[in-house]
Amino acid sequence: MEKLKVGVVFGGQSGEHEVSLMSAFSIINVMDKEKYEIFPIGITKDGRWHLYLGDISKIKDGTWIEEATPIILPPDAGLKCAISIDNGVEKRHYLDVIFPVLHGPRGEDGTVQGLFELMNIPYVSCGVGSSAVCMDKVFSKKLLKQEGLPVVDFRVFYKRDLPDGLPDMVDEVERTFGYPCFVKPANLGSSVGVSKAHDREELKKALMLAAEFDRKLVVERYIHAREIECSVLGNDEPAASLPGEIIPSEEFYSYTAKYFDGGKSKLLIPAPLSAEETEKIRKLAVKAFKALDCCGMARVDFLICRESGKIYINELNTIPGFTSISMYPKMWEASGLSYKDLIDRLIELALERHRQKQELKLTL
Repeated sequence: MEKLKVGVVFGGQSGEHEVSLMSAFSIINVMDKEKYEIFPIGITKDGRWHLYLGDISKIKDGTWIEEATPIILPPDAGLKCAISIDNGVEKRHYLDVIFPVLHGPRGEDGTVQGLFELMNIPYVSCGVGSSAVCMDKVFSKKLLKQEGLPVVDFRVFYKRDLPDGLPDMVDEVERTFGYPCFVKPANLGSSVGVSKAHDREELKKALMLAAEFDRKLVVERYIHAREIECSVLGNDEPAASLPGEIIPSEEFYSYTAKYFDGGKSKLLIPAPLSAEETEKIRKLAVKAFKALDCCGMARVDFLICRESGKIYINELNTIPGFTSISMYPKMWEASGLSYKDLIDRLIELALERHRQKQELKLTL
């Protein structure tokens, strides 16, 4: 049987570029080479696309670009290929499906998904609309709240109002939340640019930091909470994994705690929850997945208030981390689906959703 040609797209122009490299290495490393012909496609931090066919360990350490060949993915529904130019010679690399491993803006937010739609090629994870909504913490929280799903109280501010409006922002937060509180860029993941502010000065610094990464800033009420995550997989009939719990090595699960703390943060899988809590988390995860019209995969992050026991949906990640220590694949492993089989299933779901879309009429 002919191998399925899979383009694994990694890197990208976001603060999560390095995380993407680690995720892509892990995925390519375990993909069945008897089943798939793999085309690693890297995007540099300045937005240049390259085909890399060398030692995959160089993806993880960022040196892959030294041996890569410039390419383009033309938005032409009749081509479905990557075109490389090497020493003036054009070569077409035809693809059957694309597995984007891009975290954050210009990758997880519907941008490259739009390119794949124009190419009319199957791709893993959510479509343009749900990818964009899930990346934007403001839009996703508003929609989840509209669907009757529990979210933590929040306020939205804009970079355009800084620095002159900074005192007013701080006053509003102090009137509504007090301290501590969390400050986040609206469109980023992996806790990049996220701060926990304990007083007025820390809040000012946190808002300025978040504004370095996004034009829209979110401030959330602090909840003394347990951090619970749940993986969702599927298209029309999504299923939820066993949930996991994060015990961060720092005051919250920061970027450093996630990827560079030497294993000091603890990941408890399955999470030490009652049977009733576990079932409630899994049901809420699927409801949130459906409410935001997700498909393929998403990791749903929760907060459980330690005092009241109330469960809040924190956010959804449509291309969650896939490193060797990432929660999404680990929760599925604990639920009986291996990392390798998970990748197979995601590709199957991408092909299934594409077939469904091909049945739709484009003209009257």
